[in-house]
Amino acid sequence: MPADPLHRAGKPQRSASSQPPSGSGTSAIEVRRSTRRRRTVSAYREGDRTIVLIPARMSKAEEKRWVTVMLDRLAAQESRRKLGDSDLGERAGRLSAQFFGGRARPASVRWVTNQNTRWGSCTPAEGSIRLSHRLQAMPEYVVDYVLCHELAHLLVPGHGPDFWKLLESYPRTERARGYLEGVAAAERLPGAADAAEASEEE
Repeated sequence: MPADPLHRAGKPQRSASSQPPSGSGTSAIEVRRSTRRRRTVSAYREGDRTIVLIPARMSKAEEKRWVTVMLDRLAAQESRRKLGDSDLGERAGRLSAQFFGGRARPASVRWVTNQNTRWGSCTPAEGSIRLSHRLQAMPEYVVDYVLCHELAHLLVPGHGPDFWKLLESYPRTERARGYLEGVAAAERLPGAADAAEASEEE
């Protein structure tokens, strides 16, 4: 998500600092609300603090969800090693063995830079899987979810009940979906997250 600098006009409202979730890698979080900020959310480190910038109209529940999303994004950007195509192939093989009994066997798995409206895609007839390069800055469990999503499409086309039942074997499916929906909402208008769902090409 592009950086969204604070507007000079209007001083942001600051919430009380709070302790971050376990494992976030920082000692305190400060949420700053701005009436000039409409729908974008951003965050950055300031010493041992994390500053999260949100629209003033956000509810407390939305604030809590966005703080979690932004902490995950910052941690991913700061510490996660980018996987190469060969790493992706090996990872897909391990995930297939762990969650699908080794039945999903992609012929190729690679990063692509031309997928800006979906996180991943696959062509079952060719056994090829493609992941958006935007995932490279996200937590590993999110990358694993998208890989599992596309691996499942090698076994079950479409998004029917059998597909979702198969994908339930990956235990962090709901958390990863929530993360991706949050990212999509930050980058586009609210409600557009569904359009960015990982999908397959028939």
